[in-house]
Amino acid sequence: MQFDQVSVGKKANVYFDGKCVSHTVTLPDGTRKSVGVVLPSTLRFDLTTKEVMEVVDGTAYVSINGQAEKSFSAGQSWTVEAGGYFVIRADQPVHYVCHFG
Repeated sequence: MQFDQVSVGKKANVYFDGKCVSHTVTLPDGTRKSVGVVLPSTLRFDLTTKEVMEVVDGTAYVSINGQAEKSFSAGQSWTVEAGGYFVIRADQPVHYVCHFG
């Protein structure tokens, strides 16, 4: 439930008028992740890199590349390849970790 010995960016990444807020975390080996929250909303993310989105708390309703919406709860994740997109719907705050590449 935590990352040890990391660097954390001080400035928040704020998207969609504050409906998604995260901080970048860099692990000792240089691996970069973001840790954040999606507030109640429906948002579309267009990706330039592969992302694995891990739900830490809450339930996310997600459509990947236009496919039917599926629900993801704490402990579950979804993957989207570079060049793809996903639409996330959150009825309550969804806490997540984004694993890049």
